[in-house]
Amino acid sequence: MLADALKSTPDGFTEALTLVDGLDDALVQGLARIDEDRATVLESFAAAFGGSPLADRIADTIGKIIAGTVTDEHLVVLAGARAALLGAAHDALRVSLDAALGRSRAAWSDSPVVSDNGHLLAGGRSWLRELAIAGWRGVDHELAGGAAQAVQSLLAAPGTRRLAVLLDGFAAELKATAPVATLPQIPVRRWADLWTRALLLSQDGYPHFEATPVDGRLVLLGVDLHEHPTVFQAQAHGLLETPDGTVRLVRTSVAAAKVDTISGPSAWRMLSAFPIFRGVVAEHRTVEVSGMGLTPAGDLIWDESRAAAGEPADPFAAARVRLGSATALPAAPLDRHPGALAEPVLLEGYGHAGNAFDLGGGVSVALDLDRLPAAGPLTPALVGSSTACLGLLRWDGRWLLQPLAVQAMVRKKPVAAHTGDWALGPTEAKAAKAEAAAGTAVDVLRERAGRLLRK
Repeated sequence: MLADALKSTPDGFTEALTLVDGLDDALVQGLARIDEDRATVLESFAAAFGGSPLADRIADTIGKIIAGTVTDEHLVVLAGARAALLGAAHDALRVSLDAALGRSRAAWSDSPVVSDNGHLLAGGRSWLRELAIAGWRGVDHELAGGAAQAVQSLLAAPGTRRLAVLLDGFAAELKATAPVATLPQIPVRRWADLWTRALLLSQDGYPHFEATPVDGRLVLLGVDLHEHPTVFQAQAHGLLETPDGTVRLVRTSVAAAKVDTISGPSAWRMLSAFPIFRGVVAEHRTVEVSGMGLTPAGDLIWDESRAAAGEPADPFAAARVRLGSATALPAAPLDRHPGALAEPVLLEGYGHAGNAFDLGGGVSVALDLDRLPAAGPLTPALVGSSTACLGLLRWDGRWLLQPLAVQAMVRKKPVAAHTGDWALGPTEAKAAKAEAAAGTAVDVLRERAGRLLRK
């Protein structure tokens, strides 16, 4: 049962994260400053891989690093081992959750395409090596800015832009906090995650996975909105029904650049290039998909020319009928991380216990209300009075539920609220008035940008 999966962690899970924490602490201080205590921790990290195919390489790498030798080869082994431990922790959580939900999951199967961009990747690896040697506490403005040249080179080639954006964002975070030695608290796990991902992506011949064209009917369950000062993204989770009768859990996303003064409901205006997406989200319609690309990890690459709005569909009704039997797709290799878990679920018949849903039997699931977006009508009050909830189960040291839609009783009348209801503009009077005023600023900024581009 779901309650059993939520109240316990898999065997060995805590121990795996403790080993990762030890490695991350070494990255805080820098691999050039490994003292006796940290050397012992790193040796324990290597011992965890005893009997595995990685055992000899990791033991040799840890020994060389403790002795003071840090090469690109040593660092990629370290990053790979860290990713393997977190991947195992991710898999253990997901297997437990799948069993509790009765959810079947396809096995990972791919035909990787190896890109030939080795000559562009060396600059990124060099900067990442300098970071690891200096440690986060050794980062100053000069070291943080050292990624600029590598980022510019990587942006020039489509095959390396993913890494370029990652390095650019990572460097910006470091630069904004430099000198890091003065920070009262360092985001240890986050920066180690970014470093690990970037280092693995910067390896020669790292495989990329192509999308396969699919046809079918997409029923959207809910939309997860991601708002950053310079970008707005809407990621929809849904059920893809293909002509052969298969029903898969998939995601599809659209995004646009923005400035930090544009926020709340007006951020939807930045997605004006995706009228079909906005329409089906706001009006709760199905999408007829024709030849749209689907990755092995379940990401449907949204293409307006391959989508057509279909009939109205109630997300809650669709979830009750089809979510339990849908096949989930596996995570991509670099997404095997406990923090990347986001499993769609439908909860009903629960009680309320503060900022948590009481599932009975002394088990509750905490609500991740900080993720409720200002660009939608969902509020803590609505969630707190709900009788049914469509959401994403996430892991952040414990299971959390991020609501995407709720059914509730308001003034003795049943209502439903979804995060994407305002995709075509707010339907609530007060929010509509505020959005209209903010929308004027959006139009002015767009007009000025157009004028600059014409010059």
